[in-house]
Amino acid sequence: MATVEEDFPRGGTAKKSSESKIVVQRAEVDNLFQSTEKAETKKRKGAVKDDGKKLKKKKTDQTKDDGLTLNAAAKCVEILHIKNVKEGMLMLGCVKEVTDFEVSVSLPCGLQGFLSINSICDSYAKMLSEQLDSADTEDICSLPHLFYPGMVIRCVVAKLDLAKGGSLSIRLSVNPKLVNKALSSDSLKVGMILSGCVDSVEDHGYLVDLGISGTKGFLPKTNVKDIQNKPVELKVGQYVTPQVEEVKNQGRVVRLSVGPLSFAQACTESAHAWTLTNLLPGLLMKATIKKVTKHGLLLDFLSSFNGQVDFLHMDPTQAYTEGTEVQACVLYVEPSARLVGLSLRSYLLQPGTTVEPFHAGGDRIGEVVKDCKMSSMHHMSGAMLKFPDKTPAFVHRNHLKEPNVSANENRVMAMSGHTCRILDYSLIDQIHFASLRKSIISKPFFRYHDLQAGQVVEGTVSVLLNHGMMVHVSDHIKGLVPRNHLSDIVLKNPEKKFTEGMKVKCRVLSVDPQNRKLYLTKKKALVDSSLPLFFSYEDARPGRVSHGHIVCIKDFGCIVRFYNNVKGLVPIKELSSEPIISPEEVFYVGQVVKTKVLQCNPDMAKMILSFKAAVEGETEGADKPQFDCEVGQRLEARILKKTLNGLEVAILPDEIRTLLPTVHLSDHVSNCPLLWETLKEGDNISNLICCNKNKQNITLTKKPTVRWSLEEGVVARDFSEITVGMQLIGWIKNMMSYGVFVEFPYGLVGLAPKSAMTDKFVSDATSAFQLGQTVIAKVTNIDEEKRRFLVTLKISEIATPEGDAQTRLINGLQERRTVAEMFAMRDNSDLHQQLAALSVGEKVKLTVDTVTDSSATFKSDDLVGAAITATKYHIMGANLTQGQKVTAVILYIDIMSSSILVSILHKLVAKKKSLTEGSTYTAMVQHVDKDFAVISLDNMAQLTVIQARSHLNEIHRFESESLKPGRSLSVEVIDPSCQELQGLPLVSWKNTSPNRQRTTSENQPDSKGYRFGEIVEGKVKLVKPTSIQVTLDDGTKGSVHVSQVREVSELCQGAFPTSSVKVGSVVTARVIGGREASSHRFLPFSHPRYTYTIPELTLLPSKLDPSTEIKAIKVKEKLESYKVGEEIPCFVSKFNPAKKSLEVTTDPSITGTVELLAMITEPRDGCHPEKRYKLGSVVYAKVVEASANPVRFALSLTGVHKLEKGSISLGMVTNIQPHIGLHVQLPFGGLGSVCVTELADAYKPNPLDRYSKDQLLRFYLLDNENGKWQLSLRPSRLNPEQAKPAKDPEVLSIENLHEGQIIRGYVKSVGEQGIFIRLSRNITGRAQLQQSTTYFVKNSDVLSKHLPPNSLLTTKIISINREEEFVNLSLLPADTGKPDILPESLGLPLRLVGEEKVKYDKLKKTKRKVSESEGKQAEEEVPKKKKKTKKTKTDDSDSGVEVYFREEEDEEDKKSTSVKVSQSPAGPSRLQVAAGFSWDVGLSSLRPASAAQGNDSSDEEDQEGKVKPQKKSRHELEQEKKAAEKALVQREVELMDPSLQPQDAAAFERLILASPNSSLLWLQYMAHHLQATQIEQARAVAERALKTISFREEQEKLNVWVALLNLENMYGTEESLKKVFERALQFCEPMPVYQQLADIYAKSEKIKEAEGLYKTMVKRFRQMKAVWLSYGTFLLQQGQSEAASALLQRALKSLPSKESVDVIAKFAQLEFRYGDAEKGRTMLDKVLTSYPKRTDLWSVFIDLMVKHGTQKDVRALFDRVIHLSVAVKKIKFFFKRYLEYEKKHGTPESIQAVKEKAMEFVEARGTEAANS
Repeated sequence: MATVEEDFPRGGTAKKSSESKIVVQRAEVDNLFQSTEKAETKKRKGAVKDDGKKLKKKKTDQTKDDGLTLNAAAKCVEILHIKNVKEGMLMLGCVKEVTDFEVSVSLPCGLQGFLSINSICDSYAKMLSEQLDSADTEDICSLPHLFYPGMVIRCVVAKLDLAKGGSLSIRLSVNPKLVNKALSSDSLKVGMILSGCVDSVEDHGYLVDLGISGTKGFLPKTNVKDIQNKPVELKVGQYVTPQVEEVKNQGRVVRLSVGPLSFAQACTESAHAWTLTNLLPGLLMKATIKKVTKHGLLLDFLSSFNGQVDFLHMDPTQAYTEGTEVQACVLYVEPSARLVGLSLRSYLLQPGTTVEPFHAGGDRIGEVVKDCKMSSMHHMSGAMLKFPDKTPAFVHRNHLKEPNVSANENRVMAMSGHTCRILDYSLIDQIHFASLRKSIISKPFFRYHDLQAGQVVEGTVSVLLNHGMMVHVSDHIKGLVPRNHLSDIVLKNPEKKFTEGMKVKCRVLSVDPQNRKLYLTKKKALVDSSLPLFFSYEDARPGRVSHGHIVCIKDFGCIVRFYNNVKGLVPIKELSSEPIISPEEVFYVGQVVKTKVLQCNPDMAKMILSFKAAVEGETEGADKPQFDCEVGQRLEARILKKTLNGLEVAILPDEIRTLLPTVHLSDHVSNCPLLWETLKEGDNISNLICCNKNKQNITLTKKPTVRWSLEEGVVARDFSEITVGMQLIGWIKNMMSYGVFVEFPYGLVGLAPKSAMTDKFVSDATSAFQLGQTVIAKVTNIDEEKRRFLVTLKISEIATPEGDAQTRLINGLQERRTVAEMFAMRDNSDLHQQLAALSVGEKVKLTVDTVTDSSATFKSDDLVGAAITATKYHIMGANLTQGQKVTAVILYIDIMSSSILVSILHKLVAKKKSLTEGSTYTAMVQHVDKDFAVISLDNMAQLTVIQARSHLNEIHRFESESLKPGRSLSVEVIDPSCQELQGLPLVSWKNTSPNRQRTTSENQPDSKGYRFGEIVEGKVKLVKPTSIQVTLDDGTKGSVHVSQVREVSELCQGAFPTSSVKVGSVVTARVIGGREASSHRFLPFSHPRYTYTIPELTLLPSKLDPSTEIKAIKVKEKLESYKVGEEIPCFVSKFNPAKKSLEVTTDPSITGTVELLAMITEPRDGCHPEKRYKLGSVVYAKVVEASANPVRFALSLTGVHKLEKGSISLGMVTNIQPHIGLHVQLPFGGLGSVCVTELADAYKPNPLDRYSKDQLLRFYLLDNENGKWQLSLRPSRLNPEQAKPAKDPEVLSIENLHEGQIIRGYVKSVGEQGIFIRLSRNITGRAQLQQSTTYFVKNSDVLSKHLPPNSLLTTKIISINREEEFVNLSLLPADTGKPDILPESLGLPLRLVGEEKVKYDKLKKTKRKVSESEGKQAEEEVPKKKKKTKKTKTDDSDSGVEVYFREEEDEEDKKSTSVKVSQSPAGPSRLQVAAGFSWDVGLSSLRPASAAQGNDSSDEEDQEGKVKPQKKSRHELEQEKKAAEKALVQREVELMDPSLQPQDAAAFERLILASPNSSLLWLQYMAHHLQATQIEQARAVAERALKTISFREEQEKLNVWVALLNLENMYGTEESLKKVFERALQFCEPMPVYQQLADIYAKSEKIKEAEGLYKTMVKRFRQMKAVWLSYGTFLLQQGQSEAASALLQRALKSLPSKESVDVIAKFAQLEFRYGDAEKGRTMLDKVLTSYPKRTDLWSVFIDLMVKHGTQKDVRALFDRVIHLSVAVKKIKFFFKRYLEYEKKHGTPESIQAVKEKAMEFVEARGTEAANS
């Protein structure tokens, strides 16, 4: 009604102010709206009047109490739940993901909505339908063109759909008609921020659809700018949030703008008159905090509205108080409930900015995070968590518990730590959403990113389709098994084999996480394949064998596909050793085949394979480990990836990939997952041992017991070596109901039947042992024929190795300590480092925190954050109170969960008593942790650790058999204080002998080990470049380091010390240390009585004298003894190809590093530096750095250990920046840069193009400024003796420069102050714009385009200010002798300078005076000449045009021309002004007269009117004027002559002025420039032509475009040609442009490009017959007849059926002309057989046969035609042609025969023929 009243006013005047009226009106409307529902309900009951009074009274009371509020404040602030989302609700969203047809939008409070392609706006939907109808789908403007991730949009909930799982799916819309539904034309105000979509693109702007009836929004192109304030082009359908700049015609027309705004500019004001009905999300405003609650804020905004801010949208860095004014953004509006959600987050308070689409910490979705702390609990919403790295996260209240479990938020809040899984990252909330549900955390695959190609997965069949089978891997991950991948063979009825709900095992073929696509295979041969998998072309190294499947079979071979769409070709000759003619008869699509790689090119993604080589079993280096690896050899590997069942590792140094199963990380099953959890990708694992190898794979293990058996030879290398009674160490491979399979090294597998598994009765064989468990087996039976053997695992039948339990205990505890240390190091937490330093049995001071019946908790000032507990048993007898100080002993430490178990029992805390070796004690179990147990010895107050299982094969059938706290044991002390147990006693609790050192044989006596300094003898067993292995008398293996073979004085560069020792020789050595049996880490010193298992020996004669005392030197002391710059002998140990560094060793315990730049002195040696240094050779190096903390030992092999000024050093280019030059990495950690002026002695254009990243070069060190070296590459610096004289000498200081000097330099930058030119690395000169070019330029933009950085220029020094160090330069041609820096083709006006400008100014003044005086004289003397006088004035006023365009002429011409024009008649003068160019050529004949007048004029200027010129008679003046006029008329006639050929640019300019729309003239002008090889000028002419020719002259413009395409094809680049082509498509009809470019390609013999273009044309213009014909012509011209035939078939399918006959006929004509005439004849014959009445085709056929056929064929064709049943007139026409042919080519007899046939035809047709 309001709109109606405004359009048709009822009369009267409004006395009250409009502003106050609006406010009151809004309040009434909103309150009425709020109570509509109640009023209607009560109206039905009949209580209308009373209810109205009650309602009115309530509103009055509220107004009195709370002021004017239009919506009630929320009782409790909570986040927006999906159950509260309703259709029509307005929200602010952030684009999360964009696909071609749908946009995923992040909504407030973790919600997610979807925006489909048909919910943008009406104009976009209309445009899409038109494009689809036209079948031109290539140019469809899809959603990625309109939306991008991080884009903030206003949207409305269009629909709520119910998904399959019962959850709600939010369908959104940004259609302005829905978003701005509540707005009307009269509610629009200047300054409002609205949302809309581009409706159409016009010449000067955009029409924007605002969705408001009767309102049109116009957005000028000048008002569209991005965040950087740069202009932006918009497309139809593009979403914009413009600001209203002007409202016209009562809101019918609105002018808009889009650009960066400040908060003040975008802030909503009360003058905008927003109401709750039309309030929009995204509006910025100032609000006042009304109330602060635990869960959020209540705000007042726009003086009368209430809003709420939940805790997710409060700024965590701010503290809020009531009454404070804050900046807020509307987040969502629920119209029906009057709920307005606001946000105070800073990233939403910046108008026009986008939200970061990713978290700064990277993509963590799906990650399981442990040790999270809960910071706050919001009972109505959820809880806030903090990850260990302090990142906040939110857990929705539904994810605090399992779905069917009752909520207990208090219990959850009380937990000390939580493990959660990150579900999503909300862009609009900028926070992670997580879940505490164990069902979600335990899922192996949470999203598609968790799956990798080649991975074996288990899933459930969900549905069978025609094209395959859908398998659900998890709730939200499903994959497709294509039909040909359901089985190894083709299944005709797959539904008989697979049913819904069936569990299946598949392997991942490929996964596309972005598009959520997963492809699986069920082929057993692929799933169970043990061959290497090809995930990329890099994996497919020549020689490797893998399984793949055939996807295509051709005559030339088969195409085989592997994983991730890696595929290769098997040529026909490689299919089999037998010749195969037809591959499709032998192979089938989908067949699994074994292939061998012959060739592979990863760059081109091409691979050649062979079936034949794989079947024949040819071995190649890549089929087996590509290095000399033997079973039993110790290896080192780097972790590439962690999988569920193990670690993918690369064996160093050759990067051989293999798998290390988790169960092979330790002998202790409980340690394996701990080690797996601690190890990270990129870590190196040492002490691995090869336990089996075959052609395809290497099997590794880290089990110490297995490693010992291999090193000691307690293994069977082959089945033939197995004997009954042999004991072997292996591991459980598989468990079946009838027994367990045990695998041993070398790939041998034996079966332990159920009866031979244990001495006890076992009901379930599958639960007795664990997979991967280490066991000792004894062979009981051998089947030679079937090559099988049986083993027993019974403890009673196995002789246990002596000391086995104690060795395993020490190894297991060392692994536990390694886990703790690595965890503490990675976590870098003080608490974890403190926990890692604690040990069992250590006493600590604690304070009692809480005490319950079952346990007690403690606190410690030193261990803040640790959970310290004691069980009921360990506090027995103690009356504890809170705060009491106690002393406790540590029983167990769990560093993962930061928990400690302690005991305060007096018998454990008391003072320790000493133990006696060999004594027996009664022990009690205090704590059990899987494989280990903590026990206490009698009343000795001593704790120690034992293994929970005393034997490898021991099993516990019942819990009563396993160790439990409180159980008593009898133990024997082996070592009262064992160092490996951190000082705890080493005991045995079964019949075990003292711990021994293992030897090579079980029957050998125990080895007591070797002490430090002991002299021994041994036999050399193995000689390596860096070490010698010696077998000592008792069988112990010792090691001699390369540095301990020869004395230092005997060493020389390049020698190999170990080569002097021969295998088998007996040597005398001395023990200088030892190595750990597990890690081989060198132990340089210890207590003199300490004995070593693996002794480290020396052969140096100086140390073999028993009287000589050997001092053990610590690593720290050794490093500190080295002095920087000292030259020391080193031994090459290893080359690291990844870091390109050399490792050298000087001592058994010290390894140094030599970086690449310190290894070589010449750049050419950088490709293979390792070839210069052989393993084990002696090199002399200088010490660069030696420090003990941190340990760093850097050396140099170049003879230099530091960088010095004036020296030459090798360096590596790390970065190239145009404004700086080269960034260089120097040796010894130095950094430097090379200025562009220091690159060469003779400057060259584009100086940086010759350099690339990682390039090695020699540099001269000029100076060190602020720790960064200034470098030079000038030959005069690097080789001053051999260098030629510098063309551009180095400018060391400003003193080397002088005025007038010509010098070259590189452009540094171009600005309004001028062009800054780099003359040297520290001197920059400036050429002002006036001194830069002879042309007049308005600003520096023109110069910036033509002078990019580092452009080479020649300059002249004008002046030097030595105090300020300013150098003023000139680039003018008059000073430098070089062409102007700007090309003439730009058409810029020349600049007047100096005297020319002064004379020009004087000339203008004089002309003004002369014209005025002449005008007066003419009026007085000759009244008839009034018109001429006026025209003369016009000439005077325009005379400046002549001078303006004649600046390039000499001074004399300027004077003559200026006077001449001022006195010439009106006609030529008008042409002069209109033309706008110099008439110097045309006026050359008038030079004498004009010169005289010019001199007179110059005299007048010089004397400034003081000296009067000599007067001429009136008759003489008249004669001169007539002569000048006559000469001009004659010149005009010459110029009008059409036959006159232009010879210069000026002539072309004149003709173009006369005929600006003539493309022929423009093309001749371009050709004129091309003849002079002026390519840029020709381009400029073409661009001028395109701008000048009228838009109506389409053909003329097309001609110019074609010429420009030709020019770019001949002289330009592919990029420039592509740009011109794309522009031409925008301004011309696309089809002719495509055709012309195709013709250009064909003529220039660019066959590949032409063919590609034609393929595009037939796709885009498939309905146009001419395109198909053109493509066919091209193919036949190239001799591709088969391709043309195939093209014809495609054309017949694409074109309408009515065009088929014509197309076939045209193709037949093309065959006659370019291809096979016989084929063309056959085609026309078939057509005319079907359409015999097409006489036009018969006529064409006859013409073609006459031209290409024989006379016999032509006569036969004529005979067919004259017998057609068509009109007589047409037959008569063919008879005439027949007769003409015979007259021309036949004989009299043939002519007569034709006449006779004609007579017969007349007789046959009778009257009809006669009448015709």
